Amino acid sequence: MAINETEVNKYKAEARELIHKVVKKNLADGFLFSAGTDTQIIAYEAVKYKPNIPCLTLAFKHGQPKDTEYVKMMVDFLHLKHETYQFGKEDLMKYYPKVVEALKKYDPMEIRNSLPVYIGLTLLREKGIKSVFTGDALDELFGYPWQFHLTEEQFAVKQQEMWAEMGFSSIPMAQSLGMEIKAPYLDPEFQEWAKKIPIKYKINMYNGIKYGKWILRKAYEDVIPKEAIWRPKAPLEAGTGTETLRTYFNDTFTAEEFKELTAKIKEQDDVEIADQEQLLYYQHFRKIFGKPKDVFPQTPGAIQCPKCKSWQVTKIQFCKKCGAYPI
Repeated sequence: MAINETEVNKYKAEARELIHKVVKKNLADGFLFSAGTDTQIIAYEAVKYKPNIPCLTLAFKHGQPKDTEYVKMMVDFLHLKHETYQFGKEDLMKYYPKVVEALKKYDPMEIRNSLPVYIGLTLLREKGIKSVFTGDALDELFGYPWQFHLTEEQFAVKQQEMWAEMGFSSIPMAQSLGMEIKAPYLDPEFQEWAKKIPIKYKINMYNGIKYGKWILRKAYEDVIPKEAIWRPKAPLEAGTGTETLRTYFNDTFTAEEFKELTAKIKEQDDVEIADQEQLLYYQHFRKIFGKPKDVFPQTPGAIQCPKCKSWQVTKIQFCKKCGAYPI
């Protein structure tokens, strides 16, 4: 996609000025730091006002977290007050019920992605921290890699649909702990600006590779190490290493137990369970809230998920309760 250098320079200047402003306006006491593009930029601006802000990175000790090298790079570059907590199965078993309760859902990907955040919030709260920076909303505002193949028209439609329904698990989890999330990219002023950025400046090429958040990377590539600001996108579960949870719980139930339990759930609740991880989360959801179709009953304009039978208003064809797609 052809770019206009004058426009690029204009948007770069606007980005730097606006992000500086919204970070200053939304200063937090602590930081959940992944060293992704979103948190790199916030950290760069935040240390101007809070050079000793406590930064915490989460890593699953039984996984292969992809954030590690970039975290070290940015910690050294910004002289961050930082620590990494390596969590294990005992942490997962302790906290997954809390995440299910806080989010009121049992979608495995959502729980998997949210567990490190919940553990991090808990650790920061123990240090007396009440408000925490996150990089929430940048992907939603600028596009995910799975959208890179879309035409500009298709991308524009998907963005509108996503903006209408975007929500972030960090917020209800923090509220359940008596804490507050500070997400500068959710600031109304930043959102308004980001939504008007031409698509070619959200997604474009750099060194032969297509990147999201392109204009923001360009805006900060002269002040943040290039190998950091142009790092590939790593989903939270890949960055923290929790993607291994897809199969990590496969020995929780025997094959016979899994077959019997899922058959009973299908008969009694009319809910289909995909795997052992989802079964673990569903059992707690069911215990606390009840059957999904009773917890989320029919409302005007809602559609019913064929897998969990909950009702929800959505245009993105994704069940926000069990994770089924498409619905």
